Amino acid sequence: MQRFKSEKMGCGGCAKLVTRAVQDIEPNARVEVDLGAKLVTVAGATVPDDQIAQAIANAGFPAAPLAAA
Repeated sequence: MQRFKSEKMGCGGCAKLVTRAVQDIEPNARVEVDLGAKLVTVAGATVPDDQIAQAIANAGFPAAPLAAA
């Protein structure tokens, strides 16, 4: 599981854009967006954190990978 912090997300539209951006590079990924916590959780992805963070950023939401817990 990969987690990312993105402070610019604030609505359901943001969540849809982020989900689409991740699934464009990793179609089978399961994406969960927690708008309150400003977190994106990605499960089932095989691409590195930096590529997912870049995809999220390209959608307009700069993201930073969080260390695995």
